[in-house]
Amino acid sequence: MSSPGPAVTKWEYLTAPVLIHNTQAILNNFGRDGWELVTITTGATGEQLVAWFKRPVQS
Repeated sequence: MSSPGPAVTKWEYLTAPVLIHNTQAILNNFGRDGWELVTITTGATGEQLVAWFKRPVQS
């Protein structure tokens, strides 16, 4: 009989626009909800920033 492997973390993801003038407040709000910032990229037009977040799926 084989032993089970390590538990695998399942993630959920979220993307959200980030306003330049209020970045810290926006990121702190997502952090309070358990979201971890992965990266920030430019949007399709190149003018807007988009934040990518992840958090473990709650079972």
